Amino acid sequence: MKSIQSKFFILLFILSIINMSEAQDTTFIQIETPLGTMKGYLANETPLHRDNFIKLINEQFYDSLLFHRVIPGFMIQGGDPDSKNAKAGIPLGMGGPGYLVPAEFVDSLAHVKGALAAARSNNPEKKSSGSQFYIVSGRPVALTDLPLQEFKHNFKYTESVKQEYQALGGTPFLDHDYTVFGRITEGLDIIDQIAASMADGRNRPLDNIWMKISIIPHN
Repeated sequence: MKSIQSKFFILLFILSIINMSEAQDTTFIQIETPLGTMKGYLANETPLHRDNFIKLINEQFYDSLLFHRVIPGFMIQGGDPDSKNAKAGIPLGMGGPGYLVPAEFVDSLAHVKGALAAARSNNPEKKSSGSQFYIVSGRPVALTDLPLQEFKHNFKYTESVKQEYQALGGTPFLDHDYTVFGRITEGLDIIDQIAASMADGRNRPLDNIWMKISIIPHN
């Protein structure tokens, strides 16, 4: 009996070390806005998008840019460099750093509420904008909504993703069409507040919603 207990505690110890190691290898971020601060992480499963986002953050690329497109029950979008100091009413959403990032689709990274994903133009390779991103606000999702997307793109949702969609909602119709490369885990209510902002006909908020993105240590 003591031998079994010893093995059990050894296993717990090993798992705790693994979890600590994974946390240390994960990049955590925060996005400050006039409506509050969101916190989350970047996914190691999408290294091209992760490293590009880290590079832009370190260059302070995103500081003072706007969330230029907001749609309730869908998402909030930002990262257009042309949005910095943009006058009211000016169309936004076409700017970028001058390059695209190859698509990185991962079955376990889905458009559940809080998903951090890359915007893109309508290109056949589904390459991502070099800087523009969106955060999913989303709507309730039923399991019956998922098989069509699986069939369309020939993949299978993991059980954990199915459970998250049921619990949090999201936008599954974007899965395997746009790259998810991170997750907001704190401040989900801030996403909804930004998404619900009064906006013009192009879905640009009437009151500028700026951002400041930084890398933060894991607590």
